[in-house]
Amino acid sequence: QVQLVESGGGLVQPGGSLRLSCEASGRVFSIYAMGWYRQTPGKQRELVAHITRDDNTNYADSVKGRFTVSRDNAKNTVTVYLQMNSLKPEDTAVYSCNAVLLGHSYWGQGTQVTVSS
Repeated sequence: QVQLVESGGGLVQPGGSLRLSCEASGRVFSIYAMGWYRQTPGKQRELVAHITRDDNTNYADSVKGRFTVSRDNAKNTVTVYLQMNSLKPEDTAVYSCNAVLLGHSYWGQGTQVTVSS
């Protein structure tokens, strides 16, 4: 299994930027893909972006051109970043990190991103 620890959320004005980080520890060598999802009250959780072990990426249409997902491998950890630029109020949500390995899905605790003036 893996443990996921997120950081980087907060309050930002429209047009601003934030970078989210998610550090995975544990059986990181078995991770197939990691990604970011977001959820707002009353709505289903949606995929924002994900990156595979081969560095293939996938983005929601609503964030293409504004968000970038990247990955950094260390000896015993894997950190996935979500660089969010040109933020809009509709990007406000709880962002959660996800890791998929060996047929299982693991989640971080979530971090709030609020885009507001």
